Amino acid sequence: MAKYDDIICAIFFERYQEGVTSIRFEREDLARKARKLGFAVPKNLGDIVYSYKYRKRLPEEIIQTAPDGFYWRIKNIGIAQHEFILTQGSEFIEPDAMLATIKIPDATPGIVRKHSISDEQALLAIVRYNRLVDIFLGITCYSLQNHLRTTVTGIGQVETDEIYVAIDKAGQQYIIPVQAKGRSDKLGISQIEQDLALCAEKYPELICRSIACQFMPHDVVAMFEFAMEEDRIVKMNERHYKITDAEEIGADELLTYRTYR
Repeated sequence: MAKYDDIICAIFFERYQEGVTSIRFEREDLARKARKLGFAVPKNLGDIVYSYKYRKRLPEEIIQTAPDGFYWRIKNIGIAQHEFILTQGSEFIEPDAMLATIKIPDATPGIVRKHSISDEQALLAIVRYNRLVDIFLGITCYSLQNHLRTTVTGIGQVETDEIYVAIDKAGQQYIIPVQAKGRSDKLGISQIEQDLALCAEKYPELICRSIACQFMPHDVVAMFEFAMEEDRIVKMNERHYKITDAEEIGADELLTYRTYR
């Protein structure tokens, strides 16, 4: 990670000037800077960009150049092409700690829980088997494909953790991309932008509803819905669900849920 910081800082400050709002670079620039700094070129150059988009913050030297209320993020703008973009708002999407938790009877097969390899796999399985997308959105949803990889015009390669199709009581059909984050990974704006762009290009006849889910402490699952408003990503809805044994959901809790909308 320290080498990644050195490489990404070298690319940023090679082209940074006060007042700029975007800085473009290519994947080959990562290899060029690694060699110049005396590092072995990483075998997976894409992991450098991926790390700053989804796992960690940019180095502090870069963060400090952003004006108050803004932050730098990396966005794909084509195949092997990227861009630092100065963006207003918050860098990562965090669950609302004050939101109420709703208990859901656990329908996850025990064998699935036992053999889930990673936080992300376990989360996607919990969401799928407990029909959390259906419950959250109030429509009937079906898993179409997980780990969908494709290319989108103007962005390049994108990957969505799982994608659902759905239908409502009026017969309207939906496409629902789902991003899943474990306990340590961060949910970023870029992922939601890519999901919305993917749906607009590949499924233009369907209504897109972009979803994300994340593990919180005590195995609570946070569910988010996003949309585009005036060229920015906004959060439309958020709910927190705790998957638990049906016997642990008391009558008093069921009465309380009548007031939730």
